[in-house]
Amino acid sequence: MGQSQQKRRAVLIVEDDAELRSLMAALFEAEQLDTIECESAEAALATLLIGGRGVAMIFADVRLRGVMDGIDLAREVKMRWPLLPVILTSGHPREHVGKLPSGVAYMPKPWQPLNVLIAAERALASA
Repeated sequence: MGQSQQKRRAVLIVEDDAELRSLMAALFEAEQLDTIECESAEAALATLLIGGRGVAMIFADVRLRGVMDGIDLAREVKMRWPLLPVILTSGHPREHVGKLPSGVAYMPKPWQPLNVLIAAERALASA
């Protein structure tokens, strides 16, 4: 009875590579987290503005197609929802990614699934 009333947490996955986005969704769903998938920062921001109350964390690639990249998305999210955890990931070394907004975590690719889950748990616990 208590479990049916428990609110599920959703991870907003922002990745323009469809296969990687699906892999990340499967990884989070295996841990009983709902997922919302977006292929661009603009779509992710629209999702948050329209009905993102169920989003507990954002996991986004730095390099995305479109006008905004992952860093732009993280900046916008931290301005509007400062307590919402954001993890950015990239295949580029941390020093080549650019300045991240305060409170945004970074995970280099290629990452191990267990490391993603550990980072997600830390981010969700701190929220």
